Amino acid sequence: MFRWPITVYYEDTDAGGVVYHSNYLNFFERARTEWLRALGISQTQLLVEDLAFVVRHAEIDFRKAARFEQQFEVVTTIAATKRASLIFDQQLVDADGQVYCAATVTVVSVSLSRMKPIAIPPHILQEFTQGEC
Repeated sequence: MFRWPITVYYEDTDAGGVVYHSNYLNFFERARTEWLRALGISQTQLLVEDLAFVVRHAEIDFRKAARFEQQFEVVTTIAATKRASLIFDQQLVDADGQVYCAATVTVVSVSLSRMKPIAIPPHILQEFTQGEC
């Protein structure tokens, strides 16, 4: 499990001060990226090694409108691991544990030069499945 703080900025909202729907995906992407960084995995180095993670599928459930200046955590867990993919469950939650948005995101490991799936390096899988961050 990984937790990442998110503050809703004005740029994240529509004219009514409500988070624009696509920005929830941005919040979830940032949390996955920060989890990699917290594990000591450099995406820059992965790119040099011809490896990238790309989103293949996302299901999102908008439960409650998040608003300008609210503070949240994105809670991310691994739902499943496969040879070349990871399935993440992610939730945007407030300090009281209220879920505002939930998503299941499938991320695939690909060869950047060929844009074809490749096995996730074992050390990365191990880092993700070792425990909480």
